[in-house]
Amino acid sequence: MGVGGEVDMRTIGVPVVHAVTSDDVIARADFIDIACGVMAALGARGALHLRASRLGGARFHAIAEGLAAAQGLTGAWLVINDRIDVALASGARGAQLTSLSLTASDARRIAPLLALGASVHDLEDGRLAVSAGADWLVADQAFTPDLPSAQVRGTAWVRALVNSTSVPVIAIGGVKPSHAAAARALGLHGVAVIRGIWDAPNAERAAGDYLTAYDDAAAG
Repeated sequence: MGVGGEVDMRTIGVPVVHAVTSDDVIARADFIDIACGVMAALGARGALHLRASRLGGARFHAIAEGLAAAQGLTGAWLVINDRIDVALASGARGAQLTSLSLTASDARRIAPLLALGASVHDLEDGRLAVSAGADWLVADQAFTPDLPSAQVRGTAWVRALVNSTSVPVIAIGGVKPSHAAAARALGLHGVAVIRGIWDAPNAERAAGDYLTAYDDAAAG
């Protein structure tokens, strides 16, 4: 426990499946209901990342507060992208730092008990983020199929990142349930998904499929 009975989120295991939103996803009329369903499907081993760069601050905070209430009911984490202030004010369990955010060291000074992830694009990014207090790293472009081959870093860089750090690494970019075995083989702790969940006919079922695939890969 932290000061005044606050829970130190850094002592709680990092989720395996991270459902990441976008401005288009959040703009859907039924977003809150679907998001709560996704969180219920993932439970304590999943996280919903609230990310919306174009959404106004008041609306973003209101959505964050609504989803934070779902944490206690579902066990899933709410992770706020970029906005440490909103993460703290809403009661989210974590924040995801990007190139638009505070540095990991500044974020850690402001929020010593908040779980912090950092999006990284090379090994030096990862080293600096971990040394500054990041609890997990998100690596992009491991499985991205719709970029020119010259722009895709591929699995080699992800493996190098995993081998260079002591914190969990999460892969994002074109991840499908069928990639679970490859992700496990790379030593990845988990996966982050946007379209694979939110563009599915049933987002709740899709979220569960990712979790099941990752568990099946571990058992195989």
